Amino acid sequence: MIHLYHCINARSFRPLWTLEEMRLPYELTLLPFPPRAAAPEYKQLNALGTVPLLLDGATRMTESAAICHYLATRHGPSPLAVGVDEADYGAFLNWTHFGEATLTFPQTLVLRYSRFEPRERRQPQVAQDYAQWFLARLRAVEAALADGREFLCAGRFTVADVSVGYALMLGTLLQLDAQYGPAVAAYWQRLSAREGLARAQQAQKDAIRRQGLAIDEVLGMPLPGGRPA
Repeated sequence: MIHLYHCINARSFRPLWTLEEMRLPYELTLLPFPPRAAAPEYKQLNALGTVPLLLDGATRMTESAAICHYLATRHGPSPLAVGVDEADYGAFLNWTHFGEATLTFPQTLVLRYSRFEPRERRQPQVAQDYAQWFLARLRAVEAALADGREFLCAGRFTVADVSVGYALMLGTLLQLDAQYGPAVAAYWQRLSAREGLARAQQAQKDAIRRQGLAIDEVLGMPLPGGRPA
């Protein structure tokens, strides 16, 4: 059984979304945020104390975009993967890693200096600068979608869209979505309407209730649609 360790709306949402898109059976453990401080025993499983951590038999993985690629290929065949024999294989790999390395990196600094640091250590100008960095990097996504294509590569929804889509979801939670270009905004609207995304969002809410966690323990960022009842 696949086991995913996850924090609400963290990078681990990427593999959670992929699992739900593929409808694979899995076990989800929700950790209080940040796990390295709030759940120190977790470092016995992952020395860094970060999420995600995916366990699949003897396989242990901690990189969110790589986990999505792994799931779509190891547990495929799946249309979420693009094969080496397909023309868009290079684009698929590039967008999958672009979502994490290029888009999510500046967002983590926005979060750190606007939310996670103690109030006296927060740096609004740094947060604003990196928010603009993120928005500037979205120009590549805007250009790729400007011809009216529905998804980023291979003419279908893939884990490249999961990777980039998570960054757009996080941007929405950071209230940056009003500055998305028209093609990106329409693309995010398509992604946010996917049943797999809705199931993943519900899965993390269900885990809060199932594990009996206090909502303030687990929230590093707000839940879409507000706090669970």
